[in-house]
Amino acid sequence: MGALLWLLIPVLAGLVAALWSSWAMRNRRTGDVAELAGYARFRAAMEKQHAAAVAPTVPERVSDPV
Repeated sequence: MGALLWLLIPVLAGLVAALWSSWAMRNRRTGDVAELAGYARFRAAMEKQHAAAVAPTVPERVSDPV
């Protein structure tokens, strides 16, 4: 009877490993859509910030009394 109990340990470990591997290899449905949308928002924000920093400001002309 003791030998059967010792045999039960690796069998249970194998079952747990099989369950874990099937869970780890499951298909996740989220995909890259959320990550790509976030990256697109980041790029748009950086372009907007860069465009505001690069845009030249036109100084007002001060007329000199001659």
